[in-house]
Amino acid sequence: MHATNGSSVPRRQLGRLLTKLREDAQVTIESAADELDCSRQKIWRIERGLTAARGPDVRVLCELYRANQEQAAVLLGLTELSKAEGWWHAYGRSIPIWFSLYIGLENVARQVRYYNAELVPGILQTPGYATALFLHNRPELSEEERKKIVSLRIQRQGLLARRLPPAPDLTVVLSEAVLRRPVPGRPVMAEQLRHLLAVGERSNITVRVLPLAAGPPLAAEAGTFVLLDFPTNAVGNPSEPPTVYVEGLTGALYLDQPEEIIAYERVWSGLESLALDERQSMELIDAILGECYE
Repeated sequence: MHATNGSSVPRRQLGRLLTKLREDAQVTIESAADELDCSRQKIWRIERGLTAARGPDVRVLCELYRANQEQAAVLLGLTELSKAEGWWHAYGRSIPIWFSLYIGLENVARQVRYYNAELVPGILQTPGYATALFLHNRPELSEEERKKIVSLRIQRQGLLARRLPPAPDLTVVLSEAVLRRPVPGRPVMAEQLRHLLAVGERSNITVRVLPLAAGPPLAAEAGTFVLLDFPTNAVGNPSEPPTVYVEGLTGALYLDQPEEIIAYERVWSGLESLALDERQSMELIDAILGECYE
């Protein structure tokens, strides 16, 4: 694994292996926390891949869980890999820890599927649209901080055009309301819609619109979410389990249990059955552009 992949994937792999070893050894999270003289929350966060583990802590856990020499070597190797920083770490505190994990996962995904009923997702926003959002929703930010966050948002979009590793396939389903809800400034929204029309022509990007006439979808209960699927490894298994990302105002959920994935796949299937196809979606975006913003 290269450093450009960031620390998210090895952290999650380390967490899953530590969890399995702990459960096989019939050690409780409380006992592990006592051994490390730390909180139960810290063990939980390590096992979920939400925080990095220290080498000395992993060595202690290997002894507690009775890991053999080969298992310990793998775990310590993953601990070192998890220290590798992706390009986004240069933005420091501008990126919440819970979102840094998402960027790392997005960076190695094979397929990314978005549903958004409120806004154009950051991965497809223009600089003008992103700036207008922050001016409206985060007026307390300094101009320097705002520019830094917008820069991060635009830099993220580079993964859609990269050659190696291959760029992920991106499918975005947007509510028609997103297109008709004007971000401050008609020129800003016009530029954003023209951008959606342009990226919709790229082979790895699909933009589909959920028309207002379709009525409320099952996704109305689920809210905005992202489905991430990952490449297969040398033996044909996904390098990471499919993951659902659900973002809130002060944190995010990372869902990867089979029953959770099944539930969101059902929601996604419902969206696909109601959304306009690619051609119809492009025609509607173009029509709204001419009708509302030009």
